[in-house]
Amino acid sequence: MGIVGGTVMPLSLVVGVDVSTTSAKAIAWNHHGDAVAEGRASYALIQPQPNWYEQDADAWWEGVCVALRELCSHIAPARIAALCITHQRESFVPVAVDGNPIRNAILWLDERCKPQVERLREIVGAGEFHRVTGKPLTTNPSLPKIMWLMDHEPGVTSETSKFLDTHAFLVWRLTGEMRTSVASADPMGLVDLAAGDWAADILSALGLRIEQFPELVLSGKVLGTITELAAAATGLPSGLPVVAGAGDGQCAGLGVNAIGGGRASLNMGTAVVSGMLTPRYITDRAFRTLSAPIAGQYHLETVIQSGVFMIKWFMDQLAGDLKHCPFVLNPEHLLEAAAAKIPPGSMGLMLVPYWNHAMSPYWDPAATGIMIGWTGAHGREHMYRAILEGIAFEQRLLGEGRQASTGDRVMEYVVMGGGSRSDLWCQILADVTGVPIVRSTTAEATCLGAGIIAAAAVQWYTDVRMAAAQMTHTADSFLPVADRVQLYDRLYRDVYAPLFPTLQPLIHRLSDLTRESD
Repeated sequence: MGIVGGTVMPLSLVVGVDVSTTSAKAIAWNHHGDAVAEGRASYALIQPQPNWYEQDADAWWEGVCVALRELCSHIAPARIAALCITHQRESFVPVAVDGNPIRNAILWLDERCKPQVERLREIVGAGEFHRVTGKPLTTNPSLPKIMWLMDHEPGVTSETSKFLDTHAFLVWRLTGEMRTSVASADPMGLVDLAAGDWAADILSALGLRIEQFPELVLSGKVLGTITELAAAATGLPSGLPVVAGAGDGQCAGLGVNAIGGGRASLNMGTAVVSGMLTPRYITDRAFRTLSAPIAGQYHLETVIQSGVFMIKWFMDQLAGDLKHCPFVLNPEHLLEAAAAKIPPGSMGLMLVPYWNHAMSPYWDPAATGIMIGWTGAHGREHMYRAILEGIAFEQRLLGEGRQASTGDRVMEYVVMGGGSRSDLWCQILADVTGVPIVRSTTAEATCLGAGIIAAAAVQWYTDVRMAAAQMTHTADSFLPVADRVQLYDRLYRDVYAPLFPTLQPLIHRLSDLTRESD
């Protein structure tokens, strides 16, 4: 119970805080998973050089404070039972002994560390790194970026007391405790996933020590309580429990109850991210393996880096004139309606969506997009449909790779994110993958996932699974249509699946020649 003006009030809300690459969101959830109040704040992305991405970590904290103060202005803060954070993954900040940042945080999408990736390959080995951390060796994890700091900013690393992931930094500001969750830290590429602890041998081989990183605890455990200083900054009650959360991808799966029974999450956002849980620790180039926010479970994740990004790119670069047409209120809806009238297969047009390189299963930073089959009969609406189909084909490729490795078949995708609002895209996904598509009722599944962790921690429900079952809901469903499934199956097997492997050497040669001409 909480107390307001001498009145005892039930602790009927939990707060999920989502700290993404562009903004902080705080949402209060009730027992049924309904959003009761929210607050938001945005912050800047800093790009010192091409392919370098940073943020002021203090801006994370300021954004969280603004979002929480706005949230608390709409509810009685004494009703809140607990708070849990979800966040952008792989981003980290070096801090001094007093916990203050020494420099900007380096973000997950930063690619400055390619030479360090190669050195890590020589010192540890790509296979060993993957086996221990669950991650193929790329520029995404934090470890090669920490190595870059050691090489290029030795003054910073010599002053660094700890390297903190986004979750750890905010927990420090809220509670005064240098702690983080295994599921928050493991995307950094520094955690021995089978052991659930820092990868001591890998750290030692690179001249790093476990003491340079925060204490690890399991998701769902109480990390600490809100200090009086943090209470004054956020509007939250001092003493409020802060529960160990997880990265945004893991929490999104939890927020749509994709935690077993053949159900997988499919976040149709800027990138298209799919996750499925397993009790076995398994690694494969078909996916990356992460700690799930449920004890004893692992989150197997695939990523298509060009999802809704491609729709925005298309609208900006190839359909910008429609934005200025006085009779067109929504250019995207106009194109979608036109694309819906085109038969499956886009009249022979096929697209491979590697506009932002390729992750699983190729892990190819030189990969580029492919589009074949052009004729004079094609227009913008054909290309628009080909984009939707190409991403669906790629999702089938990734889903089949995961199934081949694990033996676990996806029986249902639960979709969320901006792209899930498109009935056409959802139906194409169902027809291409042959898997029913079910739409989540919440647009904030990531934040709800954090709320579910908090609800289980304060024993609203017996465990996280029960909390997810009670707090998540679905709406529309899209079932595969037999004749379209057969057509797409032939297109996938005969054309799409072999297309990139066949052209990959030519794409790499083109990339080499382009660099030689610079």
